[in-house]
Amino acid sequence: MNMDSDLQIAGDILEVPHLLQPERAHPETVAEFAGLARSIADDRAQWAPYVEYDATTRWYHRLRTGPGYEVWLLSWVPGQGSGLHDHGVSSGVLTVLEGELTERTERGTRVLAPGAERVFAPGYVHEVVNDSLEPAVSLHVYFPGLTEMPMHESLQAQCAPLTTDAVVA
Repeated sequence: MNMDSDLQIAGDILEVPHLLQPERAHPETVAEFAGLARSIADDRAQWAPYVEYDATTRWYHRLRTGPGYEVWLLSWVPGQGSGLHDHGVSSGVLTVLEGELTERTERGTRVLAPGAERVFAPGYVHEVVNDSLEPAVSLHVYFPGLTEMPMHESLQAQCAPLTTDAVVA
C-alpha cells in the first residue's frame, strides 16, 4: 500500500508561485460578488458613516463602482418598500446589514435578518419591504451596473381572486 500523500508526491503548491492563479483585481463570478458583499458587510467602517434615513422615500447611496458592477447602500424606515420589480439585465446580491426586511416573490415571503444574503439573476421579480418597527439597512451589488428597474403589477393583483367556495387556511 502506498502511504505517500499528494503533498509528498507533488510538493506544496504554494511553493510553486507560477502554478497559482493570479489574484483578481475585481470580482468576476457570482460567488466573488457574494464574497464582495460579505466583506463590505463585515467591515462596518466601509458603510456605516454613509447611512441616512428619510421618512419620505427610501434613501440610497452608491458606495462603490468597479468594472461592470455597482455597490449600493439603502436604508428603509418602517413601512418603506421597493414595489414589485426586477433588475433588467443585471444580476445581483442583496445583503441585510441592520434590521429586518421582508422579500416577497411569486414563490412566497421570507424575512431577511442581518447577515441574510439573496443572490438573483436577470429578470428575478421581487418586492422588498421593511415590515418591522425598526429601521433597516441593506447592501446591493449589481452586475452589470443597474441601468433599469422595471416595475411589475403587485403580487396580489397577479393572483386569481378567491371564489366563495374556496377554503381559506
